[in-house]
Amino acid sequence: MIDYSVITDQELAKMLALGDQTAFAEIYSRYKFILYNHAWNKTRDKQEAQDTLQEVFAMIWSKRATITIGNNLSGYLYTCVRNHILNVIVRKNTHNKYTSSILEFAETGPVLTDHLVRENQLKALIEREIAALSPRMRQVFELSRKQHLSHKQIAEIMGTSEETVKKQMSRALKSLRLKLGLPVFLLMLLFYR
Repeated sequence: MIDYSVITDQELAKMLALGDQTAFAEIYSRYKFILYNHAWNKTRDKQEAQDTLQEVFAMIWSKRATITIGNNLSGYLYTCVRNHILNVIVRKNTHNKYTSSILEFAETGPVLTDHLVRENQLKALIEREIAALSPRMRQVFELSRKQHLSHKQIAEIMGTSEETVKKQMSRALKSLRLKLGLPVFLLMLLFYR
């Protein structure tokens, strides 16, 4: 019977690659306390250190035939522990970023989205009512409220008097107020100053 406690790390690594469970158990026995302390020093969390140790040794066993340990088993094990801890930190940071992003969206996203949808619906309603005005009233309204022209400028463009433009604008606003209702009409005035 082989005394695994006297076998070198290099020989244990070779035996591990061949699937020797006792060699794996000996590697675990030799390094579990040292690696646990290494993991605890990095995480300062007993449970995290234990989980790291279990994950690393489970990975080593499952990939025993494909991993290349080389001549330095202890260095390989330390590197595995360090990399596992770094991966956990990266996953936690990524998880925290996504979680905070989702929480932020949950707090503000739907409200903002709902607000934008309602605003677009109101604008569409207002635009339909503007389009329903008589052609002259619509032209006066659009030149005044969308292109921000003065009554005098509109009168010059349309070849009419400034007084006619004022009357057309007054009728357009009155018609829109009646069709839209006062609250929506007031919002329209905010959209088209």
